[in-house]
Amino acid sequence: MADVRDFARRRLPRGIFEFIDRGAEDDVASAENREAFRRIKLTTRGLTDVSKRSAATTLLGSPVSMPVAIAPTGAAGLVWVRGELELARAAAAAGVPFTLATRSMTSIEEIAEKAGGTNWFQLYVWADRSMSWALVDRAAAAGFQALFVTVDVPVTPNREYNKRNGFSLPFDPGPRAMLDLALHPRWLLGVMAKYLITTGMPRYENQPGETKLTITQGGRENLPSARNDNLTWDDIRELRRRWPRALVVKGILRREDALRAIECGADGVVVSNHGGRCLDAAVAPIDALPAIAEAVGGRATVLMDGGVRRGSDVVKALALGASGVLMGRPGLFGTALAGEAGARHVLDLLQRELLTVLAQIGCPTIPEIGPDIIHGLARAAALQVVRESS
Repeated sequence: MADVRDFARRRLPRGIFEFIDRGAEDDVASAENREAFRRIKLTTRGLTDVSKRSAATTLLGSPVSMPVAIAPTGAAGLVWVRGELELARAAAAAGVPFTLATRSMTSIEEIAEKAGGTNWFQLYVWADRSMSWALVDRAAAAGFQALFVTVDVPVTPNREYNKRNGFSLPFDPGPRAMLDLALHPRWLLGVMAKYLITTGMPRYENQPGETKLTITQGGRENLPSARNDNLTWDDIRELRRRWPRALVVKGILRREDALRAIECGADGVVVSNHGGRCLDAAVAPIDALPAIAEAVGGRATVLMDGGVRRGSDVVKALALGASGVLMGRPGLFGTALAGEAGARHVLDLLQRELLTVLAQIGCPTIPEIGPDIIHGLARAAALQVVRESS
């Protein structure tokens, strides 16, 4: 994964790479997401037959080859031509779900028609609720199996590096950004030039009517914001009424919020701090996970994201109560290298690592992973959090 990230860093313009790779403000939360995983150590069960090990399981009613899904990311269409479709096809080939972001550059209908596999849709709720309800109806009509409503971005996050890099959306590059683009001819010719000579400037394909603008069009005054500071639990209830399939609330870090989501009709929650891209002082999701999983107690599916880079990270999340994880940045970096083939390489890497770790810890199947494989202080701390919050 580190090699893939490094290749993507060299291929992509700095503004786009840092938009994907970095967090918010001082990058504390994004770094802590990884460090929290590193602190957790595993024990092993000896003399266990692992010759027939399998990572297969079920997520939100769909069979998957491993307990991993592609997280919603809004930049896939900037790292490769029709990047969302490439990434979705890689997920389908690998047997894992793909989550399409609201601010994607490939339409709901095209993903449903051409990607195959299990597709989920991520929703931002606009201040004009009718815009979001229209997206919900489109996703339902297209056969998407789950709806993930993101609730942890009430206002625009403070990402100072975007200003330094001259990178923002709508895209209006200054001299620094123009030099950045010129120094990355493979991206300029292989991505942007291909768009311009085929379909034209990339646009937000899932925004309705006059708001379906290109990435260079409009300012904040005529591009309705997907940041909604008046979102409430009533909106979750309304989504439950409108959405006929699995409903998941994404961006939960408190046990009481997880319980409230279930009370409002959610079938699952994602323990997430948005990859460290919003609140830079946020707790790492893997640290918040045990108390939330304990509180939910099997009444709903608990997923987590933030910092997943290795097969051992997946095992740690499952041992602390998650049913599966979402992974965002690595899929984008793989797509940036070689489209579908690059994304598939990333997923193959993760699956091979996961199967190796299953053998090493003596857990040949996913259901056999439990908190007993978490060692020492990390396990004691997790159990203490559960006791204090109960």
